Amino acid sequence: MAVAAPVPDLADRATDCADRLREAGRVLLASHIDADGITSAAIASTALARAGIDHEVVFEKQLDADSIAGIAAREFDVVCFTDFGSGQLDVIADHEERGDFVPVIADHHQPADRDTRYHLNPLLEGIDGASELSGAGASYLLARALEGPDGDNRDLAALAVVGAVGDMQDSADGLVGANEAIVADGVDAGVLDARTDLDLYGRQTRPLPKLLEYASDVKIPGITNDEAGVISFLTDLDVDAKRDGEWRRWVDLGAAERQRVASALMRRAVASGVPSDRIESLVGTAYTLVDEEPGTELRDVSEFSTLLNATARYERGDVGLAVCLGDRGDALAEARRLLRTHRKNLSEGLQWVKTEGVTHEEHLQWFDAGSRIRETIVGIVAGMAVGSPAVDRSKPVIAFAEESAAELKVSSRGSHALVRQGLDLSTVMREASQSVGGDGGGHDVAAGATIPTTERDAFLAAADELVGEQLG
Repeated sequence: MAVAAPVPDLADRATDCADRLREAGRVLLASHIDADGITSAAIASTALARAGIDHEVVFEKQLDADSIAGIAAREFDVVCFTDFGSGQLDVIADHEERGDFVPVIADHHQPADRDTRYHLNPLLEGIDGASELSGAGASYLLARALEGPDGDNRDLAALAVVGAVGDMQDSADGLVGANEAIVADGVDAGVLDARTDLDLYGRQTRPLPKLLEYASDVKIPGITNDEAGVISFLTDLDVDAKRDGEWRRWVDLGAAERQRVASALMRRAVASGVPSDRIESLVGTAYTLVDEEPGTELRDVSEFSTLLNATARYERGDVGLAVCLGDRGDALAEARRLLRTHRKNLSEGLQWVKTEGVTHEEHLQWFDAGSRIRETIVGIVAGMAVGSPAVDRSKPVIAFAEESAAELKVSSRGSHALVRQGLDLSTVMREASQSVGGDGGGHDVAAGATIPTTERDAFLAAADELVGEQLG
């Protein structure tokens, strides 16, 4: 018996798309190369395989006229786009009209001013694509509509949650909106556990001192970035922080031990004058992949998404896809190697920003890394800078890096507090870039663009004016 659709408002669109894919027999699956895009591809690829639909997977860093022309040249009658496609519908629809291919789109980004019949996007039904449903979530709804006699694909909810968290949709209240229905599917299917826990990155893999020392979202004096302070704090607790001379991890602690550490951390934060809303954010919803080995980065949704992001930033989406599809040998080893490289590069990039500083305009702040920070990671460095003393949290930050001799990659990051005040970086990036002959978009809290190298200052002036208008 089929289980009810997780998001009823999108059920008809999902069914329509699934029916067209079944008719195709052979499909090209094209997906965005980031954590959300890789999980989107893995979900769609698994569902296509289970439905007996022959397909190939390709990844694109960005979907532009050239990459769409390359896809059209592949001579597939049907192309399934996941985690992109909606924003490029103007170009895609031209190819469709010429008979190059039939597009089937499962995306959550702002659609261009064209439509196509097989289009699954939460924004078309009034569901927020920035906070309520990710690309992987849209792919999951498609997978559920592709269900066959052997199962309903609910096990794929685990990857959809990894994608949503990788797409920064995890708020102080956990995943919300349509994402909640996907979490419920994963819990019901026995592949996901969701519970309240200390909301720090590295619960599965980091030794306790590093877990607390590196937890910079909530700055606690004597703990954050203070190795000696953390060790003193742990030593004073009635908890066996070490076993056989080795530091234990959060995952190694029993429930009572976790409670003692969390309570002591809260007391320290209160005593240090940390604002109450920041203290509350120390606790959140932890999503655990039940079938993965405890103590590995695949067990924790946040750590899994970071691992995938590392493969994406070095253009090895194939490695991330293989991990999502179950390869726990060579692909996982290569993903871990890429993650080590990624962390080193991020650390060096953030240090560069702290050393060089940022330039302030009236409504935003910016830095130009040139070729010193890889263009695929400059956005992440900008996001890390927002959480550091290097930048002013009351303004969004814009980062530039060299994409080619002729083009600059632009990445922008804000905060959820600024978004609540009216900030929408997707609009800023799109309109400011288009005003100088580039293009861009994304989400309200994080967006990007590509512009001609010579147009940086004109772009900044336009972006600064737009942010000023939004924040009043």
